[in-house]
Amino acid sequence: MQAPPQDYRDVPIDIQTSKLLDWLLDRRHCGRRWQAQARAVRQRMEAALRDMPEHPEIRQLLAGTALHYFHCLRIVEILRGTEASTRNLFGRYSSQRMKVSGHRHRHWDGAGSGPALTAPPALPPPALPPPPLPPLQDWQEIVALYEKENTYLAELASLLVRSVSYEAPALRKQISRCQQAQQDFARREEECQLAAAELRERFYASCKQYGITGDNVRQELLALVKELPSLLSGIGAGASALTEAIELYEACVEFVCESSAEPVLPLLRHVGRRGNTTVYEWRTGLEPVRVERPEVQEVPEQPKEDAIDWGDFTLEPSGASDGAAAGGGAQDEIDWGITLEPSPQDDGIDWGDGESDGAQISVVEAGTEGPEGVARGSEALTLLEHAETRNRFIDELMELELFLAQRLVEMEEAEADVLAASQFQLAPAALQGQTSARVGSLLAGTRALLGQLGARRTQHLFTILASPRYVDRVSELLRQKLKQAELLLAKREALSRKRQEALAEQGALEPKLDRLLEGTRELQQLIEADISKRYGGRPVNLMGVSL
Repeated sequence: MQAPPQDYRDVPIDIQTSKLLDWLLDRRHCGRRWQAQARAVRQRMEAALRDMPEHPEIRQLLAGTALHYFHCLRIVEILRGTEASTRNLFGRYSSQRMKVSGHRHRHWDGAGSGPALTAPPALPPPALPPPPLPPLQDWQEIVALYEKENTYLAELASLLVRSVSYEAPALRKQISRCQQAQQDFARREEECQLAAAELRERFYASCKQYGITGDNVRQELLALVKELPSLLSGIGAGASALTEAIELYEACVEFVCESSAEPVLPLLRHVGRRGNTTVYEWRTGLEPVRVERPEVQEVPEQPKEDAIDWGDFTLEPSGASDGAAAGGGAQDEIDWGITLEPSPQDDGIDWGDGESDGAQISVVEAGTEGPEGVARGSEALTLLEHAETRNRFIDELMELELFLAQRLVEMEEAEADVLAASQFQLAPAALQGQTSARVGSLLAGTRALLGQLGARRTQHLFTILASPRYVDRVSELLRQKLKQAELLLAKREALSRKRQEALAEQGALEPKLDRLLEGTRELQQLIEADISKRYGGRPVNLMGVSL
């Protein structure tokens, strides 16, 4: 049994939205010159919008998207209600908004059998003619122009295609760009925050290594130098605990070499016995009567980059002329600080005779810098302050450390090897009486003392003592870290403002997209309903409208 044939009125009409306008033109639903007609309608609409009554619905229509044919129909319905009182005796509208252009009032002349179209009687000119007003077009005429050759349908199709193909994707792309920008700005904000925190941590870690808080780097570094003497005194006092290790080393050298031409570790032995004395006392063996330490000139803080120090250079304009050079020329000359007083006997040359009161030259012995018993210059410094003696002290400490480490290894091996133990049977009691635990303790004390001298803070103090300008370099280096951290935080604030701007732009675009999508759905429904009427109520589907 065959199925009954389907009624063609139930068959839907599927139209691709991108080809909707071509579809309407091919089937002659709209004229080919619809664009020129639509421009004429728009011009008349712009003139008509200049004289619109105050009405909330009309205001809402004008504030929305672009006006089209169905909006004009709604405006005509509203005006029919608002302009009902402006109808004349013949039922026509006297208001310009509801007049149809080209229509004239018909006048019955009484002579003919029918009404004749005549011009209205001329009115007397007013005393003061009103100023010319722009012509107000009629909304009914606009509707009639829209309906001519179905211009409104082609315009609606064009609006729908533009909304679907261009405007909606463009708004979505802008919103997506804003969202991507917010993510990028947020990521860069976090990177700046982490980098600034890392720089601050490095700054405080460096300050901790220097032993300062970081509030005022330069002043704190300069204050550290004042702590250096007490620190070096403590190291010198710690060297006294190495006497046993030094004696052990000396006994081992005498036993192995059978003779010792020079005493071992003389500087270390001296510091352990007498402390961190002056270089003068170490060189002469006598305690100085007077110590004249060299004055440490504190380097002033460097001026800012934009401040130029011109010194005390002054210019005094010369007031003497060439003619007055004989009398007052001395004021115009430059004083070079040189005085020449020639003598007729020796031609102005002073050979330093004994009769003169010049400075006396005294000759001192080599290796001394002043009179006997007075420590001056570098000899007034302590052994650990002076770079040469300090390096020698460190070398002797490292020599002692290497001996103790090697001796500890030999003693540990001797406990397991009888042959190795028998090699020290003839050694002095100082060597045989030592245990590996005791040697390990002496080694630990030596390494602790080396650790104090090799600490980074101590090395910085020695560098500051040797070069005061090192303070400026370290201060600038540490300040650069803080400055970079501040710049990163400022950049983070700028990125935060840009992210807020992108968020605000997204907030302004989303309602605009919603209104566009709502208008697009409305256009789709209106076009589908209009085409459906032309095909006997068949369902019409516009394909490709992604909302």
